[in-house]
Amino acid sequence: MPGNVNLGLMFSFRRTDERRSFTDLYRDELDLIVQAEELGFDTVWLTEHHFAEDGYSPSIVPIAAAIAAVTTRVRIGFNLLLLPLHQPVPLAEDLATIDVISNGRLDVGLGQGYAVHEFAGYGIDRAERLSRFLEGWDILTGLWTNDVFSYSGKRYQVDNARLVPKPVQQPTPPIWVGATSEKAIVRAGRRGANLLGLANPHLQSAYEQARRDAGLDAADAKVLQLHWVHVADTDDDAWAQAGEGFRHLLTVYGEWGKSAFAVDGAPYPFPGVPSVAQLRQGGQRTIFPPVIGSADHVARLLSDSMDSILTTHLALGVLPGMDPEHTAASMRRVINDVAPALAAATQPLD
Repeated sequence: MPGNVNLGLMFSFRRTDERRSFTDLYRDELDLIVQAEELGFDTVWLTEHHFAEDGYSPSIVPIAAAIAAVTTRVRIGFNLLLLPLHQPVPLAEDLATIDVISNGRLDVGLGQGYAVHEFAGYGIDRAERLSRFLEGWDILTGLWTNDVFSYSGKRYQVDNARLVPKPVQQPTPPIWVGATSEKAIVRAGRRGANLLGLANPHLQSAYEQARRDAGLDAADAKVLQLHWVHVADTDDDAWAQAGEGFRHLLTVYGEWGKSAFAVDGAPYPFPGVPSVAQLRQGGQRTIFPPVIGSADHVARLLSDSMDSILTTHLALGVLPGMDPEHTAASMRRVINDVAPALAAATQPLD
């Protein structure tokens, strides 16, 4: 891969056809993950949401354990786990156990969450999300790095807890943070966390400086960039197979965003989701630009992204509602055609 970039896939275990059972869906996704390891992908990323009609993976901790049990090499990462919705002590135990089962292959990606309905469903005040996030982070690392650990916070209390077994990765599994504001990105840098996404070079500079201020090497910074990707023989074939799945994804995120980013109680005016034909034309601004097409087209889009922003890890999102055979074929094209093109595009000149 270009510049030793870590190449991964992200699975969200969602269905768009209610006639398909979740048992079949989960079996097919796990089979695809085994194939991904065999093909040579470096990481499988998981993402957490709740109360979605399409079943958007609400319980990624047991999914991660299942992946650990059926794979031997590929890393397992969260992009991301909604920390304020979890009790940190049992979560620390569960994640340590997954790290043991996988023999040290877990990447712990954490985020605050934003969707109003998720906090309401859990009976948690959304205004508490930052304090729950920071205290939860403290407790995870405290339990993993101390023989006996106590904690007194605004949200959580821990009294002389001993976590056994500890994670295989010492002092902790790699911790990643989903952050969008400069303040949050600087906080992540000062605490030595990797970043789950980065929007622009200005924020990259702020992140790297925060690491230096904390005595950490900016060159060790790791940044994941997520792109929703599907590759087929031709652009027409790729859009025929994945277009509706991409539109479904945008529709779900748009609905959540209306309430999450409401102003004075009025829903945020997200524009309607364009048709598949309009999305393909690319004239409309979307939450996620589509990376759908032939191997040459996808390699060009990914290369342009990597040229514009720090990228040490690529996560290629598997679109919802895909035929598993089409997903498997796309995975093979990524490895056989896209990855070599990216590597060639980023080779230094003699």
